[in-house]
Amino acid sequence: MVKLTDDYVSQEPRFTSAKITVPKYNQQEITDSANKNPVWVHFGGGNLFRCFHAKIAQDLLNIGELKGGIIVAETYDEEVVDRIYKEYNNRILSVTMLEDGTLKKELLASVADAIYANQDRVDDWKKLVEIFESSSLQFVTLSITEKGYTVKDVNGELTSFVQNDIKAGPLAEKLQANMSLIAALLYKRFKAGSYPIAMVSTDNFSENGKRFQENVMEVVNGWHKNNLVEKDFIEYLEDTTKVTFPWSMIDRITPNPAQSVADELKEEGFEDTQIVHTNKHTNIAPFGNTEETHYLVIEDAFPNGRPDLDKAGVILTDRETVNDADQMKVTACLNPLHTALAIFGNLLGYKSISAEMEDNDLKKLVENLGYGEDLPVVKDPKIINPKTFINELLTKRLPNKNIPDTPQRIASDTSQKIPIRYGVTINHYVESDDLKATDLECIPLIIAGWCRYLMAVDDEGNEFTPSPDPLLNEMQGYVADIKLGDKVDSHDRLKEILSNESIFGNDLYSIGLGSKVEEYFTKLISAKGAVRKTIKEVNEKVNYEF
Repeated sequence: MVKLTDDYVSQEPRFTSAKITVPKYNQQEITDSANKNPVWVHFGGGNLFRCFHAKIAQDLLNIGELKGGIIVAETYDEEVVDRIYKEYNNRILSVTMLEDGTLKKELLASVADAIYANQDRVDDWKKLVEIFESSSLQFVTLSITEKGYTVKDVNGELTSFVQNDIKAGPLAEKLQANMSLIAALLYKRFKAGSYPIAMVSTDNFSENGKRFQENVMEVVNGWHKNNLVEKDFIEYLEDTTKVTFPWSMIDRITPNPAQSVADELKEEGFEDTQIVHTNKHTNIAPFGNTEETHYLVIEDAFPNGRPDLDKAGVILTDRETVNDADQMKVTACLNPLHTALAIFGNLLGYKSISAEMEDNDLKKLVENLGYGEDLPVVKDPKIINPKTFINELLTKRLPNKNIPDTPQRIASDTSQKIPIRYGVTINHYVESDDLKATDLECIPLIIAGWCRYLMAVDDEGNEFTPSPDPLLNEMQGYVADIKLGDKVDSHDRLKEILSNESIFGNDLYSIGLGSKVEEYFTKLISAKGAVRKTIKEVNEKVNYEF
């Protein structure tokens, strides 16, 4: 048996016998280099980073294109730093789950240091400040989830955390919001010498760089209004020769570590398979499991230089192409299909995405959604063909039994995802000369399905626990007391939800979709089995050609 912390140089044959590829570089050397001249910091040390960004860094380190490792700054859960990174010498076992059922394993040692990005950890925060004050730092990447960028609540008001941070200023000892902490670090960099830097959001939502920039500036402008920062700091952040917020598109299905993978790793001679469940409900392990297919497209705007990222498979292009690729994936060819499977998978009792793809009703629904309603309004980004992308998703990626992804994981934060995953496509129909929003059927059904999901009762009448969502309590208040078979006024129950522009990007009543959602909701709550029955009806009704 080999351990993650074993010497991969002197004990390489043991790793080879366990079919684990090891790094081609000296871990201590790349750690020393990063500590002396940091180049790359990543915020968010979770599973996506461990399976994707850390592997990109490994590939670059292996060929000498990158000299120092990544410094990872975990923003949410200190146990991730203490029990996963520190405990295992900052190493990761990357496990790629191939379609044929085999596991491709690689020991990653590309993380030079792991820091908890919280001012309560005085030494960690001091270290992070020193890194941002270093002229060698070229770029920062983030995977902190969409809600990690939040500065405003559902009513468009600044959150209490952000309000307090704006009053406190960049030198405060207890900033609370991620955007405030990052703005404070940028202020330290500005004061140290106005050094250039690229701030790259690689989170899975549209126009991520734009929202990242706007939310940082929301905090900074508040500070300036309170005379807590100089005008020169704002000019520094707005000068694209100094600071950029490149847009990106990222795609790699990375579920939580699976016990089935842990068991197989142990059988194949790898010892460190303990899955950690933290007090903050993070599920993480010494290994990370992910799919083989992956895309990372980044706007090439790095004012302080960058390693040759394309040598590790990153596509570098202009902002418009990034946005086209992202719109294709997030609003049309992947994420809307994922969320549809998440909602109806929960309602129909599924625990696996691959199992859902064996359900003809659900498979037909996402085919109709993707090919019939999303593809007609998506712009071809040229670097990735949209129809080919959907074909690959529906025939290879989602049906892959080796990927232990669940509808419960994907259903997290659905209220935050709907504006992008469905609202953008709805807008395309509203703005089209040839198409009408009222012609849509699958999207209104899915929105009605989400309202039905909020009742926390499946299609057989059994209660289930909805996935975490910042608006869950508020939204459930409108529907939680409804029982299957109740005769309710769907308009009265749903009007506050369906008219909420922050959720859907439109008041659905103003564009003619509200009543259609209500009709589907009425059907979905009519009896046990009504969810499946309604999905079948819609599939038969639309009859899209593809």
